[in-house]
Amino acid sequence: MANTLQQYSDEMAAAIEKAGRSIVTIDARNHVPATGIVWSADGEIVTADHIVQRDENINVTLPDGSTHEAKILGRDPGSDLTLLKVEAKSLTPAEWAESVKVGNMVFAVGRPDEVMASWGIVCYVGGAVRGRRQLEAYIQTDVVMLPGFSGGPLVDASGRVAGINSSALGRDASVALPLSAVKPVVDALKKHGHVKRGFLGVNTQPVRLAKEIAEKLKQETGLMVIGAESDGPAAKAGVMQGDVLVALGDKALTHIGDLQAALGPGVVGKSIKAKLIRGGEVKEISVTVGERELK
Repeated sequence: MANTLQQYSDEMAAAIEKAGRSIVTIDARNHVPATGIVWSADGEIVTADHIVQRDENINVTLPDGSTHEAKILGRDPGSDLTLLKVEAKSLTPAEWAESVKVGNMVFAVGRPDEVMASWGIVCYVGGAVRGRRQLEAYIQTDVVMLPGFSGGPLVDASGRVAGINSSALGRDASVALPLSAVKPVVDALKKHGHVKRGFLGVNTQPVRLAKEIAEKLKQETGLMVIGAESDGPAAKAGVMQGDVLVALGDKALTHIGDLQAALGPGVVGKSIKAKLIRGGEVKEISVTVGERELK
C-alpha cells in the first residue's frame, strides 16, 4: 500500500512539473503577480484579462528565470482573456486536454513566484454563457484559487491544461475556461486585437409555436421579435416586429441564449440564413451579421 501511494503521489507531482514548464509569472498589477500560460513557442502568452491592470511595463518571468517586457496583442473583458507577446523563442507551449468530465481530478497551478498547486475535482461542465460575460463554455471545480493563480492552468492528472483559471468568473466557485472557449478568443485577438461579436439589432422574447409548425420544425418555441432597430442588420434584411425567429444558420432558436450563442465570434460580416414565421408561414431571409459595439 505504501509503495502504491508513493507512486500515485509521484505521478501527481510529475503532472504539476510538466505543467510548470509552460507557465510564467506576470507582473501587470500593483499587488500579487499572477500567472500566464505559454500559447506558442515564439512568445505568445495567454492569461486572465483582469490581472493586466496596465498597458505598459508588463513583465513576464519565464520558467528559466529570465524576465522580458511584454506587449498586449489583444484583450477581451467578456471572456476575461488577454493575449501577450514577449520576444523569446523556443518556449514550451502548454499541452491542452480536449475535455474533462465531472469527477475528474484536477489541479490549479500558479506561478506568482515559484510553482504552486492545489487539488480538487471537476464539479460541473457548463455550456455558453451570455450577458456581461461572453463564454463559449466553462469548467467549475472545487480547487482552491490561491493568490496569483488567475491566468494559470487547470491541469489534469496527465499534466495537460484543461482550462485557464480566473477568480473573476465565479463569485463563490472556482471557474476555468476550456480550450473550446479559449481558442476562438485567442484567434480573434491575434487577428483583430479584440473579439468581434455578432449583432442583429432585435429584442426578442420566447413564445410557444403553433402545434402544426412545432411538429414541422421539431421545436416547441421560437423567439418573437418585439423590437427591431431601424438601421440594424435584421431590419435591413426585412425582419419585422411580430416575426418569430426559429433558426439562425444551422442553430435552432428556442430561447434567448440560443440567439446569443449563434452570434458568437466568427460570424460578424457573414450572410446567414434566418428562418422565421410570419403570418403562419415559415420563411427564410438572409441577414448580414453586424458587429456589436463595445461599451
